[in-house]
Amino acid sequence: QVRLVESGGGLVQAGGSLRLSCAPSGRTFSSYLMGWFRQAPGKEREFVAAVSWDGRNTIYAESIEGRFTLSRDNGASTLYLQMNSLEPEDTAIYYCAASPLTLSSSLSDYDTWGQGTQVTVSS
Repeated sequence: QVRLVESGGGLVQAGGSLRLSCAPSGRTFSSYLMGWFRQAPGKEREFVAAVSWDGRNTIYAESIEGRFTLSRDNGASTLYLQMNSLEPEDTAIYYCAASPLTLSSSLSDYDTWGQGTQVTVSS
């Protein structure tokens, strides 16, 4: 069964950093657009960042731009989200996702999802 596996979440104080990782299990996603979404309690899932299959193009949500950096290593089949200057508002479950499209921030364009990893930022 094809799935994405996230890791790297945890509890951190405001101003701290975390790095999330996402690795596929069961197939390669080297030709796919990869992205991160997050869902806070009581809120809808929202776009965080996405990177094209070759790593050349990235898009970020305004709320995290300048603080988060997305990258991918196709050789290692791993997607990374470096999160710096974390704020309590970043607290959410973070989901890795894959899409066959070129570049998109739309949740409906992603057809493969991980189970999520919890990120909690204390004030």
